[in-house]
Amino acid sequence: MPGPERLTRDAVAALDAALAPLDAWAAKRWPGGALLGQPAHTVYVSAAVAEPGLSAAWGRAALRALDEHAGTPAALAAAVDLPAHEVEEAWPLLRQVLVDRPIQDLRIDLEDGYGPHTDDEEDADTDRAAATLLAEAADPAGPMRLGFRHRSLEASTRARAVRTFDRLIGRLSEGGGVPNGFVVTMPKVIHVDQVRVYVELLAALEKAHGLPSESLRFEIQVETPQTILAADGTASLAPMLDAAAGRCTGLHYGTYDYSAALGVPAEHQRADHPVAQTAKAVMRLAAAQTGVEVSDGSTNKLPVGDAATVHAHWRIHADLVAGALADGIRQGWDLHPAQLVTRHLVNIVTLRRRLPDALARLAVYFGEDPAGGATVDEPATAQALAADVLRAVATGAVPGREVEERSGTSIATLTALADRRVV
Repeated sequence: MPGPERLTRDAVAALDAALAPLDAWAAKRWPGGALLGQPAHTVYVSAAVAEPGLSAAWGRAALRALDEHAGTPAALAAAVDLPAHEVEEAWPLLRQVLVDRPIQDLRIDLEDGYGPHTDDEEDADTDRAAATLLAEAADPAGPMRLGFRHRSLEASTRARAVRTFDRLIGRLSEGGGVPNGFVVTMPKVIHVDQVRVYVELLAALEKAHGLPSESLRFEIQVETPQTILAADGTASLAPMLDAAAGRCTGLHYGTYDYSAALGVPAEHQRADHPVAQTAKAVMRLAAAQTGVEVSDGSTNKLPVGDAATVHAHWRIHADLVAGALADGIRQGWDLHPAQLVTRHLVNIVTLRRRLPDALARLAVYFGEDPAGGATVDEPATAQALAADVLRAVATGAVPGREVEERSGTSIATLTALADRRVV
């Protein structure tokens, strides 16, 4: 017997034909999936002091700071105001990561953190930066990603920025090629046209140095109000991502330039200030489901000096890292080796803290009775749970076998769930 439907197959085909261009555009614009490979941090080091062996040296310095100022799990827990049993569980994992891969993402700075230099000095430091990047890329314990930040493209520093970029790529090419995971930080962006021209510059550098087309990638540093709000009152970041033509990998918040530009007094400039939270909310909206990562900024409260100062600044850093993770921002800047202690500690503790609930809810989600638990999760929430669990496995916070036993499903299935497209 015929059903109640009356539309013909031709009508459905016409609908498909009308929406096909939108389908293709959306699939490209919002590829979706979880950012499972996102590093926990980006370390910025001035080109004036960068040298091969940097990552290992930072790891050793972090362990020295840990041993000197909090030599036991109980002492560290008290210093950063975290539960003692959680720090006790994280302690061996923390020490191991400070040996195995202390720096996950490295950026050698030839901009604000580098300061004014003569052309000859900057050329020499650029050469050493290239040698450092090549050595770090070849080190099994080196960063997963690495790159540099050049001077801004504003008129006064534009020529020097391009010269440094060109020279560094040339030195990398002479040394065996641009490393895997190489990325460039584009600072002080104020207009979408800068991004369009920058893409042309990257293409010109690729051609000049014989690099594969579209191999150079960059991140936009959000440190000016104009990156958030254009002169005509429209939002800037989404058009900038479109202008990047698929080359932009991340949006990185610049705590102090952005706060100062909005008139925030120096003593109140911090990564969790309301103006910072507003900017990062816009960054997350623009980057959502695009595959572009969002990174928090830094704190200038470095854990150096006497024990009281180290502990106080560790607590500030730990609170900022924990707050960013709670907001869904999994990456931030670190400026000193001792900050690696709290960066990795808070990541390990947070991931382990989330595991019991996440695994229990995933077990219900994949079970025969999806409504059998106290919380009924939508697919999008299950996706976020799967992503958290997989990050815990990747950091060594939990063995993969334990995850499979407690969730009732395989790592492969969790990966497929985490990578599913929402759009």
